[in-house]
Amino acid sequence: MSKVDSITVEVIRNYLLSAAREMMRNLKRTSYNTIVYEIQDFGLGIYDRHCRLLAESPGLAVFTRANDYGLQKIVEYLGEDNIHPGDCYLCSYPYWSASHTLDVLCASPIFHRDELVGFTAVKIHWLDLGQKNAGYVLDSTDIYQEGLLMPAAKIYKAGELNKDLLELIRFNSRIPDRTIGDMNAQISSCRTGERRVQQLVEKFGLETYLEAVEQILDHGERIARARLAELPKGTWSAEDYVDEDGIDLDKMLKIKVTVTITDDEFVVDFTGSDPACKGPMNVPYGLTLGVSALAFKGLTTPDWPANEGHFRPLKVIAPEGSLMHAVPPAPTFMLWTGILTPEVILKAVAQAMPDQIPACSGGDVCSMMGVGVNPRNGQTWVEATNEAVGFGGHAGGDGEDGIMHLTEPGCQNNPVEVLETKAPLLIESYGLRRDSGGPGKHRGGLGVQRTYRFLAPASAITLVKKTRTKPWGLAGGREGDPCHVILRPGTDRERRVGAVYEAMDAGEVLVNCSGGGGGWGDPLERDPQKVLEDVRNDYVSLESAQRDYGVVIDTATWTVDEEATRKLRAQLRGA
Repeated sequence: MSKVDSITVEVIRNYLLSAAREMMRNLKRTSYNTIVYEIQDFGLGIYDRHCRLLAESPGLAVFTRANDYGLQKIVEYLGEDNIHPGDCYLCSYPYWSASHTLDVLCASPIFHRDELVGFTAVKIHWLDLGQKNAGYVLDSTDIYQEGLLMPAAKIYKAGELNKDLLELIRFNSRIPDRTIGDMNAQISSCRTGERRVQQLVEKFGLETYLEAVEQILDHGERIARARLAELPKGTWSAEDYVDEDGIDLDKMLKIKVTVTITDDEFVVDFTGSDPACKGPMNVPYGLTLGVSALAFKGLTTPDWPANEGHFRPLKVIAPEGSLMHAVPPAPTFMLWTGILTPEVILKAVAQAMPDQIPACSGGDVCSMMGVGVNPRNGQTWVEATNEAVGFGGHAGGDGEDGIMHLTEPGCQNNPVEVLETKAPLLIESYGLRRDSGGPGKHRGGLGVQRTYRFLAPASAITLVKKTRTKPWGLAGGREGDPCHVILRPGTDRERRVGAVYEAMDAGEVLVNCSGGGGGWGDPLERDPQKVLEDVRNDYVSLESAQRDYGVVIDTATWTVDEEATRKLRAQLRGA
């Protein structure tokens, strides 16, 4: 029988969660770049001495389980005898850090007196670490083109700054002050978590703390298994495709997922996905764990802050050397294969749970990044934002319009005012995309459209990898309109593209269009009054109302012509 009562366990659990949120606040308050303090492109957590996640704070959701993997690799590499109070480690080796080289994992050990009791870990996106192209790399062919590789480098050794490593980082960055500024913010965040856990252990005692940790994790496992028991049992498969790998632009990449649910396990098997590709679309295994965990958690414990216990029933299979399990020296810089993966898992499960799984979202984070020299101050600027997408319709109603992608529920986009202040950009328009949501009894959510005018020469980098396949519908719903980017609209150089690294002159325009979600259910069953409301809100065009929904609207009175609608729907059903 446990010596620690449940009230004490709950106090300790919430203290750890509060400490993780404080880590997040300190990270945002002290970071240099908007990708951290505005977009929240980070993942952080507090761990026990066995590298098991105890508490985390919202950020980029796929980092949660990926950081667990990365921390384990750091400890394995160093060995416990080489871990000391005051240490702080940096890992940018993708096959261990479970991301690309710019998503640097920072970790530090937590000691109570002379005993190791846990770790803190913080991963953020650094803007530059010596990769071959400024901003982002779309066409690398091996890992050595993707930036400085640090396996588990000690930036602090027993509390002493490693000045040699600091200078190595400085000389490997195009924007060293901002890179080192963000690194220091990470370290500060780790130190915050260290102090709070040390205070917690001091208050309750080490024995009580360690027993409470076991109870927290066992409770996480119990609630995950309780929900697992309610899920349908069986095996289902699904596929989706990534546009291309950045090198072979004519070949789409297949993601294949087979999900098996038993009484004891939720197995996600990527066997049958394409082999590793030439370009940087390969996914490190740790990130494959992360994206699989996101889908699993959404089905089992969506209302609970994550801990290691929630993921104990999850098993992930990805053959080494495949698209979903990169091995050296496979390039990994573009993570978009992983971004598309959680919805493929849900697509498989939807065959057994059509009333509980939504249709596909807009399918991509549809990111735009700019890099150049700002004429206002003569300094290099690098800014980015991820566009909101439409979510898929579902049995309970329409998909949400214009919200952050499934993989980044703790993230935000970069506000117009911030982008225009930080970079020589003018945002000329920003709004929902009419007709982008897939038609259905429950309409897919709308994507967004943002128009950027460059006020100085720069490079535009568009990170969009789901333009050739459409967001799928469910239960008879139709596809949404996919992401795409329009360069220089209205000129003789207008192009519709996906992922590009493009030089833009002052005055030239880029329009970023995010995807709409798929529809759910037969669109001819949608309430005509809802179609009318959508038309009046400019969500759906008059043409789509008739073509897709069979609804005829009298524009003189802005009412539904019920008789004409009845006849048109009968005609469309017959066809």
